[in-house]
Amino acid sequence: MKITLYMKILAAYLVFGLISFFCIASVGSWLAQNYVVEETSANLYKEANFIAANYVLLYQENEFTLEEVQTHIQAIDVYLDADIWVLDRQGRILIRSSRDEIPETPTVIEDFDPVDMGPRYYTTGTFYGTFSQDMLSVMAPISSNLKTSGYVLIHMPMASLAETRDQILDITYLCFLLFYACSFFILLVFHFTVFRPLAQVTRAVQEYSTGNFRYLLPADSNDELGRLCASLNYMAAGIGNAEEYQKKFIANISHDFRSPLTSIKGYVEAMLDGTIPPEMQEKYLNIVLFETDRLNKLTSGLLTLNSYDTKSMYLEKTDFDINSVIKNTAASFEGTCTSRRISIQLLFEERTQYVRADMGKIQQVLYNLIDNAIKFSHANSEIYVETTSKNDKVFISVKDSGIGIPRESIPKIWERFYKTDLSRGKDKKGTGLGLAITKEIIQAHGENINVISTEGVGTEFLFTLPLSKNPPSPEAEG
Repeated sequence: MKITLYMKILAAYLVFGLISFFCIASVGSWLAQNYVVEETSANLYKEANFIAANYVLLYQENEFTLEEVQTHIQAIDVYLDADIWVLDRQGRILIRSSRDEIPETPTVIEDFDPVDMGPRYYTTGTFYGTFSQDMLSVMAPISSNLKTSGYVLIHMPMASLAETRDQILDITYLCFLLFYACSFFILLVFHFTVFRPLAQVTRAVQEYSTGNFRYLLPADSNDELGRLCASLNYMAAGIGNAEEYQKKFIANISHDFRSPLTSIKGYVEAMLDGTIPPEMQEKYLNIVLFETDRLNKLTSGLLTLNSYDTKSMYLEKTDFDINSVIKNTAASFEGTCTSRRISIQLLFEERTQYVRADMGKIQQVLYNLIDNAIKFSHANSEIYVETTSKNDKVFISVKDSGIGIPRESIPKIWERFYKTDLSRGKDKKGTGLGLAITKEIIQAHGENINVISTEGVGTEFLFTLPLSKNPPSPEAEG
């Protein structure tokens, strides 16, 4: 049987109740008994001193007769419900409130010794075997002229003290039961505010383990459990999107690998079985070489993205002139631009703009963006690359007047292997990884890249880099 957290807490609640009741019944009973004995003995001691000072001493001074003293003592006996004695120093009982007559021959308590009580003024027991049950015996001395002539003793049954103790315990038990019953509501609150949400979290984890990432947890509260449910919902949505992306990624990569492999296989088989004559093989071998080169680029792009996905991309940051890098990158496209009659216009706010970044990777970003701009630009058009600075940032813009990107495709262009329908018809060499790599590089630098595009008008890519805080001096450059 699986023991749940709720069962453990319920068991702990019951054990707590039993242990608490046992402690009250044992320790509480002992404490209540001591309290009742102390309080009762203190009150009886006051009464005993009152009797000794107001009646017995007056008798000794011949102002009261012995019978009158006994009458007063019997009245106090009725009030206290206790047996009151007057003893002389030898332990003889001169007056006993429980008897109507004064005995002619006083009863002597054998072995009576007031020192036996020690520093206390009371004792419990049968008082030298005088009683058949335990009594609380309180003794006060009868003193005159610094001499003790006798003692006043008040005896009260321990059974009556036990009744008082039990009354206190009954009140304690009742209070405990009320507290225990109220604490049960705390258990109910725990059930609805902690256990049920945890059970729902457990159910959600089970659903996620089966692949159902659409299962949502209620996240109505703003406490820790509410935030946990919201975090799990967010995580599930992310995993679900990642799973869909993974399926789409595999479908795309399978398509992009299968097409060139099918072409290569078909042309090689045609050359082997003689379908393609030897004099035409060079043409088709060039096609096979082209497809092989495309596969190589595709594999290299995947390896590059994989290294970026580790979230630990190593950046060799240096201070360099971004304008100089742009010039060198743009110069590498001179042949392509000349053949298509496309010109690249460089617009720099200042002659030099020093940034702090990884020059090699930023050069790759510029190459990808300019390459894209050339691919999707019309003949006899212009491409603008511009740098401006603001608030410790350099803004780099690559803008063309080409075919543009459909509005619904703009959020997807950063995805791997994604190509718009227009680009698929125009760009046969692209792998669909260039912009994904570009975004990974910019984000690794802690910067942002955005795109603005209108279909049929053109596209502008804009990214930022941090300005260098320690640019090289002109003398160092020279």
